[in-house]
Amino acid sequence: MQDVRNGIAYLTGAADGLGLAIAEELARIGMRLALFDIQETKLRGVSARLTAAGAAVSAYPVDLSDARATQSAVRAAIAEVGPPRALIHDAAILKEREIEEVTFEDWRREVDTSLQAAFILSQEVWPGMARAHSGSIVFVSSGSALTGFVKETAYTPAKHGQEGLMKVLALQGRRHNIAVNTITTGAPIDTPMSHSHYTAEMKVGMVSPARLAPAFGYLASLDATEATGMRFDAFQVSEAMAWGREH
Repeated sequence: MQDVRNGIAYLTGAADGLGLAIAEELARIGMRLALFDIQETKLRGVSARLTAAGAAVSAYPVDLSDARATQSAVRAAIAEVGPPRALIHDAAILKEREIEEVTFEDWRREVDTSLQAAFILSQEVWPGMARAHSGSIVFVSSGSALTGFVKETAYTPAKHGQEGLMKVLALQGRRHNIAVNTITTGAPIDTPMSHSHYTAEMKVGMVSPARLAPAFGYLASLDATEATGMRFDAFQVSEAMAWGREH
């Protein structure tokens, strides 16, 4: 594991839910943050609160389904903050619809937010990580990346695509010591997205996103000599870290 204190982390989907918990954890371990989200008011509020607590934070409101806007935002962050030590892509959209109900615009927005943005963000940060010969790219995946779910007509293919992109980038990143991995929550989590599609049974076992956040700090510290091309479980990693601290 690398010492990531004062290292730079780029994080998408940071305005609420799991992304917010990750932002708080990365700030807690001393990383400087560039946060990306379409929810500008919430994002700037998060940035202001973390800054007031002593973190170094920059906010980049952006619609990650828009390729040019995504490219412009990440290039602005590189110019203003510097190239990242870690990129964590958490942003996603999930609209449950049968295939007859999904418009092409619906499809593009969901797939592009998850998969297209993963490609653009990775491509933009890759040169800086390669020059540093160290870095970690993490795509926040889902159980949808392993199986299909009714009405997840766009979300499930997007998550499958992230897994494929991770695999090929992990192979390409080895010579540059860039770790590329995916991570799932490993447990149902209490977030706005979860409440919109979880069953009543799943909601009974929901855990706080903060309980999973330590796993993301761990992944931010990796490089390809330690773990790459892997699929992590945030709940298992965070619980193991908690057990290690107690013992």
